[in-house]
Amino acid sequence: MAPLDGEENAVDLKAGTEKKPTKQDEKGAKGKKGEVEPDAMSEEDQELKDRLDTCVSTLLNSENEASVTVPIRLKALDVIVSELRSATSSMTSVPKPLKFLRPHFDVLKKYFATIVKADATDSEMLSLRARLADVLSVLAMTMGKHEDRESLHFKLVAMKDYEALSSKGEESKTEKDNLGSWGHEFVRSLAGEIGQEYNARVIGGADPETDTPFADLLSMVDVIVPFHISHNAEAEAVDLLIEVQRLKKLLDLDTIDAKNYNRICLYLVKTADFMSDPDDLLEMLETALALFRSQSQYFDALRVALRMGDESLIPELFSECEDILMKKQMCLLLARHRVNYEVEDDDDELNELIGNEKLSEQFLKLAQDLDVMDPKTPEDIYKSHLAETGGFSRRRDTGGAQVDSARANLASTFVNAFVNAGFGQDKLMTPDNEWLYKNKDHGMMSAAASLGSILLWNVEEGLTQIDKFLYSSEEYVMAGAALAVGILSSGVRNDADPALALLAEHVEGDVHIMKCASCTGLGIAYAGAAREEVMELLLPIVESSEGGANTMLEVCLAGLSLGMIYVGKCDETVGSTIVQRLMEATDEELDHSHTRFLCLGLGLLFLGRMEKADAMLEAVRTVDHKIAKYAAVVLETCAYAGSGNVLKVQEMLHQCTQHLTEDADHQMAAVIGIGLITMGEDVGAEMALRSFEHILHYGELPVKRAVPLAVAVLHISNPAFSVIDQLSRLSHDPDAELSQNAILGMGIVSAGTNNSRVAGLLRQLSEFYSKEAGHIFCVRIAQGLLHMGKGLMTLSPIHSDGMLTSGPALGAMLVLIHSCLDLKSTLLDKTHYLLYYLTCAMSPRMLITVNEDMSWRPVTARVGQAVETVGQAGKPKTITGFQTHTTPVLLGAKERAELGTEEVLSVSSVLEGIVILKDNPDYEPEETEKK
Repeated sequence: MAPLDGEENAVDLKAGTEKKPTKQDEKGAKGKKGEVEPDAMSEEDQELKDRLDTCVSTLLNSENEASVTVPIRLKALDVIVSELRSATSSMTSVPKPLKFLRPHFDVLKKYFATIVKADATDSEMLSLRARLADVLSVLAMTMGKHEDRESLHFKLVAMKDYEALSSKGEESKTEKDNLGSWGHEFVRSLAGEIGQEYNARVIGGADPETDTPFADLLSMVDVIVPFHISHNAEAEAVDLLIEVQRLKKLLDLDTIDAKNYNRICLYLVKTADFMSDPDDLLEMLETALALFRSQSQYFDALRVALRMGDESLIPELFSECEDILMKKQMCLLLARHRVNYEVEDDDDELNELIGNEKLSEQFLKLAQDLDVMDPKTPEDIYKSHLAETGGFSRRRDTGGAQVDSARANLASTFVNAFVNAGFGQDKLMTPDNEWLYKNKDHGMMSAAASLGSILLWNVEEGLTQIDKFLYSSEEYVMAGAALAVGILSSGVRNDADPALALLAEHVEGDVHIMKCASCTGLGIAYAGAAREEVMELLLPIVESSEGGANTMLEVCLAGLSLGMIYVGKCDETVGSTIVQRLMEATDEELDHSHTRFLCLGLGLLFLGRMEKADAMLEAVRTVDHKIAKYAAVVLETCAYAGSGNVLKVQEMLHQCTQHLTEDADHQMAAVIGIGLITMGEDVGAEMALRSFEHILHYGELPVKRAVPLAVAVLHISNPAFSVIDQLSRLSHDPDAELSQNAILGMGIVSAGTNNSRVAGLLRQLSEFYSKEAGHIFCVRIAQGLLHMGKGLMTLSPIHSDGMLTSGPALGAMLVLIHSCLDLKSTLLDKTHYLLYYLTCAMSPRMLITVNEDMSWRPVTARVGQAVETVGQAGKPKTITGFQTHTTPVLLGAKERAELGTEEVLSVSSVLEGIVILKDNPDYEPEETEKK
C-alpha cells in the first residue's frame, strides 16, 4: 500500500498546478466509446476517483485476500480520511471526495455492520472500526437520512471505540481534535443532530435534570461549544447549549474573553425574548448577567438585572463594582428606570443621581443650548391663523363679544402644561392668576395642577410658586395645588418628602375633591417607589365602603395610585386589598364608570411579572359581575406586557371573536392587551398590526374602538409613516368614539416629536370637527402631546437600546389608554386631571455627554437609525444613515448614537440620557503622526 501514500502526495502537489484538460481533449478521450459522458471528468478528478475506489476495495477486501492485513486496510482508510479532510475544510462547493464516495456509502455501511458484530479485541481492529465510523459519519452528513440521525449514530460508535482504545492505554493520534478537523460544516450538522437526539431521549423518558442518560452527547457538546466559540460562531454554541438545556456550561469555558463576551451576551439577551418558558427566559438572562459580572461590566450587568426585574441584585452589583465612574453611570440608569434604591455608602452624590435631583438643571441647560427657552402659548401650537376656514380667530373678529368656552380653556390649560413641561415658565399660569379664573370647578383644579407640570422636576423652586395656592379659599384651586405638588415631584426624590408631608392631611380629611387630588398626586409623585408610608395612607381609602358615587371614585383613584406606586412589585397587601374590595362591592359600585381604574391598579401591581399573577387571576374571576372579565383581561395583559408571548396573544384574539355590541369592555381591554404584550419586540408588533387590520374589518364596534389605542401602545413617541396613515384614516370615522380614540392615538404616537406631518393633520382635524366639542378637545390634547416639552421629551417607556421597559412610564400610558375606553365619563367629564399621570412617563430624549464631575463635555456623536447586529459576523455597523452632531443631541424612538471620536471612551455601553466620558489612554492625536 506504500505507493498509495506517494501517489496521494503527488496528486496533492499536482492539484494546484496541473491545467485542467479542455473540452476538446475530453471529447478525444471519449471518442472511441462513441458518445460523451454528461459530466466528463478531468484527469485529476479521474485519478482521485480511481484512488478512492482502490482504497475502498482494499478496505472491503471482498476477495478475502490474506495479504490484505488490518494495518494495510488502516492505511487505505487513512488515505480516504486525509482526502476527505483536505476537501471538507472549504464548503463552497460539493467536495470531490464526498461525491466520489457516494456510490460506496451503502457498501461501506454493510461492511461496518459486519465488523461491529465481530467482537474486536485487538487495538488495530478497534482503530480501524473507529476510523471507519468517523468516515461514515462524515459521509452520512450529506447522504444519510436526516431523521435517522446516522451521522451522530456513527460518531457515537466511534467515540466508544476511542474510549476502549484509551482504556487499553493506547492513545490514538487521531482522537485528538476529532471533531474540528472535519471542518465547520460537519460540526454544525452534528450539533443539529445532537439537539434532535436529546429531545428524542427526553420524550423517551430520560430525565433532563441528570447528566447520566446524556453522557455521550454531553461529552461531544463539551468539544463542540469551545470549537464554535473559538471560531466566532458564538450564536451556534449558545443554540446548542439551549437545545440540550445546559446553558450554564457557558460559564465554565475559558474561551470567553473581552473580545467575544459582548456578542455572546447580546445574543443571549435578544434570544431570551423568544423563550416561551419563563424558567428558560430567566436562565438565559442569568447566564448573561454572570458573564457580564465575570468581565467586570457592571453597567451591562445592571441592565440585565433590571430586565429580569430582580432588584435584589442591585446592592450586590454596587458592592462588587469599584470604579466610581461606573457606579455613577449605574445610578443614572436607575434614575431613568425610576428605581427607588438608596446606595449604602455615605455617598450623597450617588443617591442624588438616582433621585434625579439634577435632572431639571440638565434639562434646562439642554433647552438653552438648543435655544427653545421662550415660553409657548397654546395659540402658537394651534396656529389657527393657518386654518382655511379661520377656525377661531376670524370668527371672533366679526364684532360680537369675545366668547371663552370653558371646554376650550380647559384644553388650552393642558396644551400649555404639556408644551412648557419642565421649562419652569409659561404665559398663562406663572405670570399671574388671571387664567385660573377663566376656568370653572374641575377646570380650575386642572389649571392649578398645570403648575406642577410646568415646573416639573424642579422641586425647590416649584414648591415656592405652588405654595400660595394651597391656602386658596377655592376648594378646587386647593385641590389643584395639592395635585401640582405631586406632579412636581414625579420621578424626583427629595429628602424632605414634600409630597407626602403636604398631601397626607388631605388624604385623611373629609373634602371629596381634596381626597381625589391627593390620592392622584401621591400616585404620580411616588410612582414605582413602593413607599410603605404612602401605602398605609391609601389602603384605608380603598377599604372604605360608605357607599355612594363619590366614595367609589375615591376608592378607584386610591387603588390606581397604589398600583402606580407598587408597579410591577407584586405586593401581596395591596393586591389582596383591591381584590377584597372588588369582591365586597355592590353591583351599583361596580357599575361606576371609574371601577376600571381599580382593575387597572391591580393589573399594574403585576406589570411584566408573567406567571406571578396567576393566583390573583383566579381570585378576580370569582367576582360575580361583568367587571370580573374586564379585570381578569387587564390583569393578564399587564402581567405579560412586553413579553411577546404568542399564546397569550392568541387568547386575547380569542376574546375578541365573540360578536358583542354591549358589555364588551373586556374585549376592548383584550385588544389593547395584544398591543401591550407585543410591544418592544419588532416581529410581534408587526404581526399584531396585521391582526388589528382583521379586527377593523370583521370586529364589532366596541372592539374596533380600541384598535387605534392598541396601535398607539405599539408606537409610543414613534410616528411611523404607515401608523400615522392608518390613524389619520380612522380619525374621520363616522363613529364618534372611534374617531376620538384615533385622534388621541395620533397624539400618543407622535408625543414629543414635533412631527410636522402630524401637526398638519391635527390642524385639518380641528377644522373638520370645529362644531364638535368632544372632538376638538381630543384634537387639542393631541396637539399638546405632539409638541410636548417643545419636542425635547418622549413618553416611550422603552429605553436602554430597547432592552428595558420602565414600569412607571408604561403604567402612566395605560392610565391614559384605559381612560380613552370611556372618554365620555373620564377625560371629557370631570376626571380630566388623570391626564397628569403622563408626567410619570415624560423623559428627556437627550444624549448629554459629561465629565467625571458631571460638567458638560461636548463631543461629536453620530446619530442614525439603529441596525440589529445580533449574531452577525465581524464588527457590523450599529447605525445607518447617520448625521454627525456635537452633543447634546436629541434621539428619536428608533435611533441610536455612537461617539464620533476616539479621543474619549463612554462608561456606558448605551449612549442615551446622560453619559459619562473618560479620556482614552490609547488615543494619539493625528498631528504627531504627520510629523
